[in-house]
Amino acid sequence: MRGHEQALARIVGKDNVSADETELFCYSFDASIHSSGPNVVVRPVSAKQVSRVVRYASKRRIPVVPRGAGTALCGHSLPWHGGIVIDTTRMNRILETRVEDLYVVVGPGIVYSELNSSLKPLGFFFPPEPGSADVCTIGGMVAVNASGIKAVKYGATRDYVLGLEVVLPNGEIVRTGSRTVKNASGYQLYRLFVGSEGTLGVITEVTLRVAPLPDYTATALASYEDLEAAGRTVTKLIKSRLIPAALEIMDKTCIQAVNKSLRLNLPEVDGLLIVEFDGHRSAVEHDMNKAEQICRTENPTTYTWSDDPATRERLWAGRKAVLPSMSRLKGGQVSTSLADDMIVPISKIPQLVRSIAMTARKEHLTIGTYGHCGDGNLHAKVLLNVREKGAWGRAWRACREIYRTSIALGGSLSGEHGIGITRAPFMKMEHGTELNLMRTIKAAIDPSNIMNPGKLSLNQVPKTFVTRLRYPVGR
Repeated sequence: MRGHEQALARIVGKDNVSADETELFCYSFDASIHSSGPNVVVRPVSAKQVSRVVRYASKRRIPVVPRGAGTALCGHSLPWHGGIVIDTTRMNRILETRVEDLYVVVGPGIVYSELNSSLKPLGFFFPPEPGSADVCTIGGMVAVNASGIKAVKYGATRDYVLGLEVVLPNGEIVRTGSRTVKNASGYQLYRLFVGSEGTLGVITEVTLRVAPLPDYTATALASYEDLEAAGRTVTKLIKSRLIPAALEIMDKTCIQAVNKSLRLNLPEVDGLLIVEFDGHRSAVEHDMNKAEQICRTENPTTYTWSDDPATRERLWAGRKAVLPSMSRLKGGQVSTSLADDMIVPISKIPQLVRSIAMTARKEHLTIGTYGHCGDGNLHAKVLLNVREKGAWGRAWRACREIYRTSIALGGSLSGEHGIGITRAPFMKMEHGTELNLMRTIKAAIDPSNIMNPGKLSLNQVPKTFVTRLRYPVGR
């Protein structure tokens, strides 16, 4: 790639292009189980530079992979076939803020929490709040349609995207959508790029709708000796016409992990629920009292709620620490992102948690189940001794069964993390012949297949996620 490196340097500047082995190694990982490196990395600062890079790659049929902060859990930003990684983190400016029109315009590289820090003094925010909020970029969130703990009330990234600027695979810069809160003018093309995982183009500018910050927030913690009782409580809360700002669940494995890691002394029961309401104080207090009555119908061992910010932060501390804590639970085992993001209709949560527990026992695995039960989205972290013979095979069978169950219950493979490489082998299970329509769209926009090839099960799909692992694997 030496000649390509020099040509790209003429586009973005020599300090913003690298083929150094050490740097390329850093770009060969994200937060997934996989590893695959690029041939060269560029760090553009404008859509024009991105356009010239993509045009250069298109003429030579070099793969192009957009990348934000690399927090994705399924290998989305890994260059599966080498080529050029376009690091968008230098395109990190807030370009326009107009809360009177309910929108903000940003570069794809701005970090989620930094955007909200700028909006907070104005009394507004961008609500989806993924778990990686302090590091993930807006461009990455758009690429996977990210969301998080507030999705039950506020929705996902797609619900806030008003317009996009995108560099197409031929290098053309296009603007889609508008800066209005509604739009009935033709195809909603900007929605096509949300969740496309970089397979249709490079996002270079985002226009987002913003929402008013709530005046008052209260948070409750309910513990149950039966995980399915916690799941039934979720259904009852939603059926009663209560829409919490957040509604989260943790099983005993997750509770034990965060207690061991942070010494939180949470009750080590089968299931914990965290219920949060926000809005006007009188309405929140009314909803919280009603929620307590509903929670108590399933006989919780403990129930407490508070509006004190410090107390609320302690209640949330365990839930927010699940992901980093899981790998500390058992010596020799690490937490892996596998069956990690399935979503089902809310009323099916009890059936799904029961199925996950049964599958874990069948395959002799430890699986920690937690997530956004208020919108039906669960995460199942599989603990593995990655060097143990047969461990990855058991994990593969367990995940396949969990996904089959989720789809049979009327659900989907992913609620917020996307498909990438890890879930690509399962896409046909959910979408069937619908995949052909996705491939038709991909071929129409990217006929040379240079944009993030190998992702979303659109082409060259691995038969299993046990491929190009960043772990040493037992035989």
